[in-house]
Amino acid sequence: MTNKKRIIQNSALGILLVIVAFSTACKKNNNVDQPSTRDQLTKDSIYLYAQQIYLWNSSLPSFASFNPRKYPSNDALLYALTQIPINPQTGRSYEYVPNEARPKYSFIDDGTVASEIGGVAGDFGFSVFYASDNDLRIKYVYASSPAAGQDLKRGYQITQINDFTDINTSDASIKKVVDAIFGSAAKVTLTVKKPDGTSQNVVVNKATYNINPVLYTHTYTVGAKKVGYIVFNSFTDNSVPQLDAAFATFASNGVKELIVDLRYNGGGAVSTSAQFTNLIAPASQNGKVMFTYFFNKTMQDKKATILKNQQFRNSDGSIGNYFDSFDYSTSFNKETFTKRGTLEGITRVYFLVTGGTASASELLINNLKPVVDVKLIGRQTYGKPVGFFSVQIDKNDLYIPQFQTKNQLDQGDYFDGFTPDKIVNDDVTKEFGDPTEGMLSQALYYSQNGRFTSYVNDNGISSTSPMSRSKMADLTGKLDHSFKGMVDDRHPKFKK
Repeated sequence: MTNKKRIIQNSALGILLVIVAFSTACKKNNNVDQPSTRDQLTKDSIYLYAQQIYLWNSSLPSFASFNPRKYPSNDALLYALTQIPINPQTGRSYEYVPNEARPKYSFIDDGTVASEIGGVAGDFGFSVFYASDNDLRIKYVYASSPAAGQDLKRGYQITQINDFTDINTSDASIKKVVDAIFGSAAKVTLTVKKPDGTSQNVVVNKATYNINPVLYTHTYTVGAKKVGYIVFNSFTDNSVPQLDAAFATFASNGVKELIVDLRYNGGGAVSTSAQFTNLIAPASQNGKVMFTYFFNKTMQDKKATILKNQQFRNSDGSIGNYFDSFDYSTSFNKETFTKRGTLEGITRVYFLVTGGTASASELLINNLKPVVDVKLIGRQTYGKPVGFFSVQIDKNDLYIPQFQTKNQLDQGDYFDGFTPDKIVNDDVTKEFGDPTEGMLSQALYYSQNGRFTSYVNDNGISSTSPMSRSKMADLTGKLDHSFKGMVDDRHPKFKK
């Protein structure tokens, strides 16, 4: 948002109390008792915000008939609320997740997401996936993280976690893995087996570190052609300088095709996705529509008055609010192309994707589809063409979809994700950049031959240990604990 970055400036309790009058009035109109506890008021607030700013708010029932206070927790309330609007294309909720009682898009957060989008994390700095039923591997490590400090690398096999050695894909084993690596513990003890066959015991302690989501870059020579490869793991709002540097190198190397590896990228800042788009798109697109935001009718008609309670501080110190300061009309919220950097003449982009590729990653793909030749390699993406800005309620941030995006061809209904042009599984046994890794090898082969190979074992995660597609998808859901979303960090635009 340039020099008008939003900063919620009220105290948590202050924001909660600001809406007491609004909430109380609603309850009087619905013959509901006055709020008597902070917990009840929080539940009321979740519903009342959704009633005005949720993308599919027109499908929600009245306050009285929904009765948010009857739910045992805020998460239970949010799940019930988000299962009401039905996608006519699928006949189920837009936020339906198979076999899970959680919304696909909406969630309540303690501030961790805002910190991570800002480029700061407080965890171990690595994630994991299975190469086979009894083979757990490290799938990526952030530089400068605690895991990197212990010299952990992608492809290392984990043979012991704390005192647990029976590592397999049973639900009981997966729960222990998830609790140890993604839970609240301050440290984890690992035994890892390296590619050379040696083993190492390490203790990794949680710590705060700066995220650099550019995990790897390289330029390949394919015949007479230069092909750039970049692994990008999160659309943090401080990552544009790293992207600029990578693309400056690609430009100096004469790159004409790109391989953009988003296999673990669950999204992040909309503005970073737009900047990434501008690094790839040709200058001939300058001034043309990149994508458009579509807010709900209540917001477009300037009736979402509850947003008066969400305040921010401008860079000049003045205070504004989300109702009086912003214009949510469709005509006013169009993002246009503005070429960034010196890389020109990109003829094709290969995106490496999985079920963990979501939101701002899918926005990047959708932005570029009308303007360059796009090929998708990997697995069906997550499916999140909607985004949000956070709403502070009491001590937490509420994230519910408030807008949908569509590209210049009005395409943007990929709620079930993008289908790859070539289905290939992620091979976590190989390092990023290894030309024999399944997804990367397909991109390089297509660049050389103008087609994909026909002999890849699509059902295998690696050539030595096959795993079914359905099982891999199930494991992805259980082990992928990364944030998925695109956070609107500079739109809607300020009113003129």
